[in-house]
Amino acid sequence: MSALPTEQRLGLFAWAALTALQLVWHGWLLPPQTIPTWLVLAITMVPLLLPLLAIRDPRRALLWVGILSLFYFCHGVAEGWSSSGERWLAMAEIALTLLLISTLGAGVKRKLR
Repeated sequence: MSALPTEQRLGLFAWAALTALQLVWHGWLLPPQTIPTWLVLAITMVPLLLPLLAIRDPRRALLWVGILSLFYFCHGVAEGWSSSGERWLAMAEIALTLLLISTLGAGVKRKLR
């Protein structure tokens, strides 16, 4: 297996960091008060873990995560706008999703005419 291009390594890092952020945010720093923590973690973590099924092809796995990260981007914007106590976590979530999506764009190669 050849070494991964830089944009794919950055994408994998952003994916792992986004997954870790969800775990730390909802499981440790600010656990939910009204619903079970396990349910919130299942809702936030399972979609990020599903693309592991395609990890043999990092481009495909990153594409799946890139599509899913649009949800996390929207979540970060909503939380950043509405909750001042969670704003720094929301900004981190937004930054990671933007990094993830930009690595997908950077990996696209144009055909020469």
